[in-house]
Amino acid sequence: MSRPLHRGATGGRVSGNSNDLWDSQMKDKTEKEDLDRNRSSDQSYLALRFPFRVLFPENNSPSKYGSGENGFASDPFIVGSPRSRHKWALLLLKLSLAVIVILALTGSFWWTISITTMSRGQILHNYRRLQEQLVSDLWDIGELSLGSSRLQELEFCSEESENYAPCFNVSENLALGYSDGSENTRLCGQSSRQSCLVLPPVNYRIPLRWPTGRDIIWVANVKITAQEVLSSGSLTKRMMMLDEEQISFRSVSPMFDGVEDYSHQIAEMIGLRNESNFVQAGVRTILDIGCGYGSFGAHLFSKQLITICIANYEPSGSQVQLTLERGLPAMIGSFNSNQLPYPSLSFDMLHCARCGIDWDLKDGYFLIEADRVLKPGGYFVWTSPLTNARNKENQKRWNFVRDFAENLCWEMLSQQDETVVWKKTSKRSCYSSRKPGAGPSTCSKGHDVESPYYRPLQGCIAGTQSRRWIPIQEKTTWPSRSHLNKTELAIYGLHPEDFSEDAENWKTTVTNYWSVLSPIIFSDHPKRPGEEDPSPPYNMVRNVLDMNAHLGGFNSALLEAGKSVWVMNAVPTSGPNYLPLILDRGFVGVLHDW
Repeated sequence: MSRPLHRGATGGRVSGNSNDLWDSQMKDKTEKEDLDRNRSSDQSYLALRFPFRVLFPENNSPSKYGSGENGFASDPFIVGSPRSRHKWALLLLKLSLAVIVILALTGSFWWTISITTMSRGQILHNYRRLQEQLVSDLWDIGELSLGSSRLQELEFCSEESENYAPCFNVSENLALGYSDGSENTRLCGQSSRQSCLVLPPVNYRIPLRWPTGRDIIWVANVKITAQEVLSSGSLTKRMMMLDEEQISFRSVSPMFDGVEDYSHQIAEMIGLRNESNFVQAGVRTILDIGCGYGSFGAHLFSKQLITICIANYEPSGSQVQLTLERGLPAMIGSFNSNQLPYPSLSFDMLHCARCGIDWDLKDGYFLIEADRVLKPGGYFVWTSPLTNARNKENQKRWNFVRDFAENLCWEMLSQQDETVVWKKTSKRSCYSSRKPGAGPSTCSKGHDVESPYYRPLQGCIAGTQSRRWIPIQEKTTWPSRSHLNKTELAIYGLHPEDFSEDAENWKTTVTNYWSVLSPIIFSDHPKRPGEEDPSPPYNMVRNVLDMNAHLGGFNSALLEAGKSVWVMNAVPTSGPNYLPLILDRGFVGVLHDW
């Protein structure tokens, strides 16, 4: 009798008696065990091979453990299944976290080593800077906390105070017995203070944009009459034309450019081709004594030179006021009895064109003060009818000035018409090589004050013991001069890192200032009919006063940003005095007691 057919594990057909059936089952069991062992071995092999299969899957070859004709289920660790991808992704994530932790620990280890090897001096230096900043911040907070209690309602000053200048009161000085020029002396007393707000002139108008405002100013903004202009004895004062509303300066006219010819003559007397070569000769900063209305400095500004005007206080027709109105550096200053508020060795050139200073008076003290503020190798230019004197009295005065200049170790380079140019010695040994008793002696260390503040005039030669005694011909020329090197900074006790940090901070600050100021100034600034709106308003601010200049970083950042401005760097007398550094950088500034 035939039995029904059965399909085994192998898919083959079996038939026969019970013994054959038992043999067949035993054979199937044995094959199954062998298959399980092979499967376990292949799983171990897959575990090692899997990372590479994740990156380089064998898409073109069928899976060894996939569902096949034998009816077995798919392997749970096959790469292509969703479950396997999830598990291996978690595994890779854990490995990545482990690598990150190892790298972090390694970096921390090396950072710790670098900290321990850092110089102790640098750490202390940074700590000290943080302490100083903390004290400064606490002081500012204290000042702000007292602000509300100090607020007072201020009234406006009368029209008579339009030209009020603190510490300069000629009528009061005359009443006190000052005369013969000393009435212009700066005297600060309780009576010189005013607790009111000084108003601008009644018909004041916003100045024209630079550089137009350099050559044309509004009459209503200054207190001057045509008679005062015509009666002026100054060379540069007469180079102007006055009409009902405006004052225009002739020096900008191609038909009459006396200032250009004059400055060209000075350059030739020094030995230069023209005034454009002043910078190559080491000249950058010029002190213009009795400057008229600043025409000399206005012309030289285009030659990368900066000229600061000083002149006596004048109740009306002020040289300083008109010069500032033109957008040029100026301040009230007098040689009469006190030293100027500048450090020794401050300027590359001193200029006096009929400036009204009688250099032969007071036993040459005025010339000694001029020598004090002049840098080694600098130039003193004097234009006066006295240099071409014909009568005996004036010849005697001229001979005194000439001989005294020689005893100051000044070399006369040239004399043409009424103009004489001297050059200050660049060698300190010149003073000791003079004949005994010839000229003033050099100041002792106790009297050689680098930055006097309106101290009485001295009768000795100052600056000879200064570490800043460097001839202008040996200095780097402008504009490289503004970036002091490590050796130069060491003179002032500064680290290059501090200097660079200050410069970077001010660059950012200037960018922020300008972004705020530009729309305000642009909307309010006047524009003549037919004029186009200026491209980015870089020329709408001209005169800038930095009330606490520190290292002059604000000044430097403005110039590097291409702003056509000049800055009066005021250094408070109550804080660190970096005014010598500011002047050595090629900027202008002054000591001031706020």
